[in-house]
Amino acid sequence: MKEEKSTFKRPGKKHEPKGLTILYEDQDILVVNKANGLLTVSTDREKEKTAHYLLNEYVKKGNTRSRNRIFIVHRLDKDTSGILIFAKSEKVKRYLQDDWPAFNKTYFAVVHGKLKEREGVITSYLAENKAHRVYSVKDPEKGKFSKTGYKVRKQYGNFSLLEITLFTGRKNQIRVHFSEMGHPVAGDKMYGKEDKGIKRLALHAATLTIAHPHTREKMIFEAELPQYLKRLVKD
Repeated sequence: MKEEKSTFKRPGKKHEPKGLTILYEDQDILVVNKANGLLTVSTDREKEKTAHYLLNEYVKKGNTRSRNRIFIVHRLDKDTSGILIFAKSEKVKRYLQDDWPAFNKTYFAVVHGKLKEREGVITSYLAENKAHRVYSVKDPEKGKFSKTGYKVRKQYGNFSLLEITLFTGRKNQIRVHFSEMGHPVAGDKMYGKEDKGIKRLALHAATLTIAHPHTREKMIFEAELPQYLKRLVKD
């Protein structure tokens, strides 16, 4: 991503967070490629090994008294890799979240089986139970409308590589939609089946297209498909 001309100065290498690749940064936004296995935000059990915590430390440039901080715009599941964008002010956070439905989000997933249709759209109303498991319901008043588009990019053995367009951003949306189709994401311990030999959830946030909060310039960020997902389909 080409960076705009500005007076912004990126902190030195010694402050860059481990496990996160910075794709772009300016005074308003910070865009990273998150590795699978890293939480986006803290939980009751884990406070520091998260993208949010590590990047907050990064923007402080080693100064514990610094007022610099980042704001959460959206999240990725712990086991999902790929693009995350953070705001550097409440104003930018609100702008990005208000316009989030209009931004383009593309994912790649390796799923089990061969899909009958090589291209399609899945819609349902998603609800969540007390065990935090998400599922589809028929009653619109009991779930949130969810829409997922997909194209089959490659098939190898019993796996299919899908390019997925996320029209809505519900919790676990991609994982639930393909599991309910009978094609769970490889490595999905919650919505899939026991995958012996699969080392990670085969889901990756690959591209994000936004309008910059200050310039309104169209910006496209890309995070290359991880080698492990490529190997599953011998790509």
